[in-house]
Amino acid sequence: MTTDPTSHADAAHRSFVREEILRQPAAWLTAAALAAEAAPVLPRSGERVAVIGCGTSWFMAQAYAALREAAGLGETDAFAASQFPAARAYDRVVAISRSGTTTEVVQAIEASRSPVTALTAVEDGPVVDAAQECVALTFADEQSVVQTLFATSVLAMLRASIGADVVPLAEQARAVLADQWPLGEQVRAARQVTFVGQGWAFGIAREAALKMREAAQWWTESYPQMEYRHGPIAIAEPGRAVWFFGEPMDGLVADVGATGAAVVADSLDPQADLIRVQLLAVEHAEALELDPDRPRSLTRSVVLDQS
Repeated sequence: MTTDPTSHADAAHRSFVREEILRQPAAWLTAAALAAEAAPVLPRSGERVAVIGCGTSWFMAQAYAALREAAGLGETDAFAASQFPAARAYDRVVAISRSGTTTEVVQAIEASRSPVTALTAVEDGPVVDAAQECVALTFADEQSVVQTLFATSVLAMLRASIGADVVPLAEQARAVLADQWPLGEQVRAARQVTFVGQGWAFGIAREAALKMREAAQWWTESYPQMEYRHGPIAIAEPGRAVWFFGEPMDGLVADVGATGAAVVADSLDPQADLIRVQLLAVEHAEALELDPDRPRSLTRSVVLDQS
């Protein structure tokens, strides 16, 4: 069955971020094709690599770092740009910055002792100027402050660069947008949600929690799956939800179910599953008459006054 993915919103009135969410499957395929062209400046097998970013970009860095190490391609660390240990030697540093202007990313690149490849949505700017190499995903630039399209397109490119087939991933994303993976009403009505993920999916869980906080001002948390048992499960109860990214660890779904909290545990790839969170965040924002494109206190890029 084929359903028009635009059914998620009234075509006459749609936020920028909703449009950008809908563009993701096609953008992921474009990003995967770009991976081959960009291969000379992306991490190579055996290199020791650090990946840096801020906010959403940091969480994509965490996901990629875990995937690359798990694939046996080399030691890979992920850091918030402001916490980057610049004196540490790497074969390559990958810096992710949608705007190409983020102050902490520029500072980390300038302090780095290692060659840096920047991944941006623009072809010029302070980050591009500071880095030795740049891959510009201009097709994934966004008008919304809230990141969706750019971040997941970067992750799609990086996953393709380590051998992942992005075609079935894009197909799953299209199925999500076509409402073929609906959420239960208990989840949609929950007043609090905790996102959990193991391995690379923990980075996705952190991003999911951030999206709900940014766009909808929802109370959200995120943890590695096994760490959730060590305290956070104490807040689980009816009216709250726990959302698993990737395969749940043995016994954890039953433990959560016993609390009365709603559970989301599907077989979707965590990156495709993230789209459900993005859509839910926009829907909640609109229901609360918030602007999902321009959340309070946020700007497209954090540029610090260094005077």
